[in-house]
Amino acid sequence: MASWIPYALLSALFAALTAIFAKIGIRGVDSDLATAIRTVVILLLAWAIALARGATAGLPDLSGRTWVFLVLSGLATGASWLCYFRALQLGPVSQVAPVDKLSVALALLLAVVFLGETISVRGAVGAGLILAGTVVMVGR
Repeated sequence: MASWIPYALLSALFAALTAIFAKIGIRGVDSDLATAIRTVVILLLAWAIALARGATAGLPDLSGRTWVFLVLSGLATGASWLCYFRALQLGPVSQVAPVDKLSVALALLLAVVFLGETISVRGAVGAGLILAGTVVMVGR
């Protein structure tokens, strides 16, 4: 088994738990406030881990390009979370989560367009199945 697979599976599990915990937690709370609270928790956790592992020693070595793209990634993450929490507040997890997971198919497409990655037939079929699955799960 590739070394990244357990982490990817745990990521999927935690993402699923995020949807459930968020849906319960945002009842009667503004979705933007809920996102802000969640972000503070993540901020504290991420810095605690980075400090504990000594990862902050690499801060002075980061290039300007790295900073720009990490900031852009952070802005995209923030926008995603704000939209996700609002969607969860307005709709059922069983429909919001599949639409959110279209990010997998979109990431494949964007990786081809912007990173020059190649997508195998298997990858294209998988992305198509994600799209089809989303349509089936969300369709009325």
